[in-house]
Amino acid sequence: MGRMPGIDLLQAVIDGRIPPATIGETLSFALTEVGEGVVTFEGVTGPHVLNPQGMVHGGWALTLIDSATGCAAHSTLPAGVGYTSISTQTNFTRPITAETGKVICEGRVINVGRQIITAEA
Repeated sequence: MGRMPGIDLLQAVIDGRIPPATIGETLSFALTEVGEGVVTFEGVTGPHVLNPQGMVHGGWALTLIDSATGCAAHSTLPAGVGYTSISTQTNFTRPITAETGKVICEGRVINVGRQIITAEA
């Protein structure tokens, strides 16, 4: 949070001036683009994120989605204002596998209310 508007803070992460959230390193994804109300993350699948059935764990995908929607919301906030996720819903339509390779996730704000920002990815 701090002294920077959300969009500037996120750009500083991309530029390497501020360290990224450690969850990205743990799960092999990173913020790659930011604009007002929109961000892009790129993740790399592999054997480190598989479930017992040999597919990428749904929690990996949901964490990527949560990061993208949260950062899209953050990009609209003034300095010193934070956010938290209040609800997340997803429907998986096909599996992600270790062979999928790079996964691109775009988060986009669809509504900014007085207290709730709605975003999708």
